[in-house]
Amino acid sequence: MSRIGNKAITIPTSVEIKQEGDQVTVKGPKGEITRSIASVISMNIEGSEAKFSRPDDSNRNKALHGTTRANVANMIEGVSKGFKKNLELVGVGYRASMQGDKLVLTVGFS
Repeated sequence: MSRIGNKAITIPTSVEIKQEGDQVTVKGPKGEITRSIASVISMNIEGSEAKFSRPDDSNRNKALHGTTRANVANMIEGVSKGFKKNLELVGVGYRASMQGDKLVLTVGFS
């Protein structure tokens, strides 16, 4: 049983999702993403949730089930929240600080 593939995706109110054949299009405030999904995996949109199902329990379909669900969830997060990188420095011997919008790294003797 695929634990990831069986989870429903909650669709935010600002995001519009539609499927035409194997193409899934996700529109949101940060943009639009279109991606083709495997034809054996079916996507059902019920209200504000998207659910995925597979026809049988073959190894290939199990892998596609979870992967497809994860890809569509990432598409929804990308058009609603956008991409963000966090940097965390842990340890001794270096220091990081922000000067305006520049990152200043002091590496070695600080």
